Amino acid sequence: MFKIGNIQFTDFPLVLAPMEDVSDPPFRAVCKANGADLMFTEFISSEGLIRDAIKSKKKLDIFDNERPVGIQIFGGDEEAMAMSAAIVDTVHPDLLDINFGCPVKKVVTRGAGAAVLKDVELMVRLTKAVVRSTSLPVTVKTRLGWDHDSLNITEVAERLQDVGIKALSIHGRTRKQMYKGEADWTLIAKVKENPRITIPVFGNGDIDSPEKALEYKNRYGVDGIMIGRAAIGYPWIFNEIKHFLKTGEHLAPPTIEQRVEVIRRHLHRSIEWKGLITGINEMRRHYTNYLKGLPNIKEYRLKLVTQKSLEEIDDTLNEIIKTYSGYQFERRKVEMESLAYSCS
Repeated sequence: MFKIGNIQFTDFPLVLAPMEDVSDPPFRAVCKANGADLMFTEFISSEGLIRDAIKSKKKLDIFDNERPVGIQIFGGDEEAMAMSAAIVDTVHPDLLDINFGCPVKKVVTRGAGAAVLKDVELMVRLTKAVVRSTSLPVTVKTRLGWDHDSLNITEVAERLQDVGIKALSIHGRTRKQMYKGEADWTLIAKVKENPRITIPVFGNGDIDSPEKALEYKNRYGVDGIMIGRAAIGYPWIFNEIKHFLKTGEHLAPPTIEQRVEVIRRHLHRSIEWKGLITGINEMRRHYTNYLKGLPNIKEYRLKLVTQKSLEEIDDTLNEIIKTYSGYQFERRKVEMESLAYSCS
């Protein structure tokens, strides 16, 4: 049992990772409904917020039914980070998270995200500026280091705790690794075992099954697990892990009817939040993952990604239910490296 700010966690929390172009309110809604305990927005540019950029401001949208929820920001300038933290404060999320982990080039070349791992002093100053500018609990998401010659996460954890962060999420890769290779949780465990560290520590990277969640929980002693890519097209993973941790048994895979129900819920929320045209268009990236494993699904998937009206899409989803009713899904096998959405 532990708290982050006013959020009380009585069990082992499962956290939805912030993912660019994925972790929007419609996606968060279906993950919340399927067991996610804490969620974060897509990361938001501090400079974009200050410029009043429409896309950045839109990402501040949060809803009461998804709480507890944190808003994540990124940037490399102290003043901009402080000002954006004050803006975030006005929409009253439960947490404010700083992204020091995104490895993608367009972020790193701006001196933000994982680039800050090369300059711990800057990281400390940026974090201190945010903590001083908000009344919210501040948390941080980061990586093990820039590369294997600079695995500085132990120092980073201590220094960020010292300037006031309330929790730390660690992705078990370096920036140089991007999303390749196996995540190394041994350094995450060392941070958790450090007697100087009193804040909650969440592990992130490669959790794609209930068995692995249980194994990593027991082996590395983290306070909770953050799940990113494995939840894309499969929000059921949260409840599947919870059930397995509690009983040692597997839930049955979702049926085709359950999958289509979640697709519809996701689609309708997407339309409500983004408008009809954008909502339909931006939902297209999700169909492949929701329907993965179905034989001969290509024809239906092609329809879904080309249809322009809700009525047409509903008809196609009904056809899919009729065609695959009774189909026995195997337990999901996730090809993590093929899911390159995450920016953490």
